[in-house]
Amino acid sequence: MRLKLALIWPFLACLLVPLIAAWFAYPVDHQPPKFGAFPPEQIPGAPGFNLLVFCLIGLVCLVITALLLYPSLFGFKPVTPPAPVPTIKLPFWFWIGTVLTVFFWWLMWARVTAFGDLVYYAFSPMWWGFILALDGLTYSRSGGNSFLASKPKTFLICALVSVAGWLFFEYFDYFVLSNWYYPNGHMAALSHATIVSLFLIAYTTVWPAIFEWYTLLMTFPALSVKYSDGPKLALPGNLMLWGGLALIAATVFFPYPLFWAMWVGPLIVLAGQLVRKNIWTPFTAMAQGNWSPILLVAISSLCNGIFWEMWNHGSENINPISHVVPPFATNPNYWIYDVPYVNVIHLFSEMPLLGYFGYLPFGILVWVFFIWTGKLFGFSSDFGNIKYPPASEQ
Repeated sequence: MRLKLALIWPFLACLLVPLIAAWFAYPVDHQPPKFGAFPPEQIPGAPGFNLLVFCLIGLVCLVITALLLYPSLFGFKPVTPPAPVPTIKLPFWFWIGTVLTVFFWWLMWARVTAFGDLVYYAFSPMWWGFILALDGLTYSRSGGNSFLASKPKTFLICALVSVAGWLFFEYFDYFVLSNWYYPNGHMAALSHATIVSLFLIAYTTVWPAIFEWYTLLMTFPALSVKYSDGPKLALPGNLMLWGGLALIAATVFFPYPLFWAMWVGPLIVLAGQLVRKNIWTPFTAMAQGNWSPILLVAISSLCNGIFWEMWNHGSENINPISHVVPPFATNPNYWIYDVPYVNVIHLFSEMPLLGYFGYLPFGILVWVFFIWTGKLFGFSSDFGNIKYPPASEQ
């Protein structure tokens, strides 16, 4: 019980600290504009492009890119990769997932009305099909090990945790004044209750998709050990915990200059408490010189993010195939970014180039949140049985 309380209070603090700060930051309404509107709506007024901010953040992104591509420049030593595992036949769920992905991808982009209202519901089954296809690839490349095949119960739990985890993360979007929002979130063709349900179903895909990417990347021998012998960097749990809470509070008062903090603050609060309680996280492995867990889950999130943005771009209100504006919006999950200072150089039409680097800490948050949830509710957060180290060191 003592451990559970120790895990609960930092989570509650993440939720309460911005509310308390908002009481003073917004003396009239005591909350950010449109706080609690679901799905989140646009809040006009974000600052436009700023060359200095763009260059400073871009410099950080270049350093991160150099670390990922050329780790030897940062003190990482080469490690002999393990022998490849013989591949086996692709499982049946790979083919099911591929068919689902292709069909609903086509339906969502082409907006075919011959299937009636099914076009409104294409987003989630497309993503679940993609998750099954990724899992099937991992199963084949690892000789019969995958998240779904090896840990089916954890796989289902992961989908439920994903809903809570994304709601937790989306909560902070209100305090940075909607870095992203959903212009189709109030479609006349669907009731608000239906739209909320569709969003919650879509949230089940986030955590499983990123973990599927991680287990797939681990099936590449050279990549699985590329970052496993690096500098030993132990981050102090107390500084992470209290520094993260301070950063969250400051973000409420300075939502535009600290827009990036929402990707960092909640992560280091939860991770800091897990470190303080000697519970394994990717930061634990990093302290031992093994950066593979933390960097590969970050890369996994980035890989997944590219598909998120590509499919989101194709579901906007202009048909990407015919370039004709349809008579009605078809994807209630479609989102747009309104990021201050750096909202330029878009890869696909919505996400600015530097914004993709936000997927890196988000992937780490996904794993940390899953570990935190597992310890709180008493289930194993080991999501794979991949032979290459380190699938899990918990």
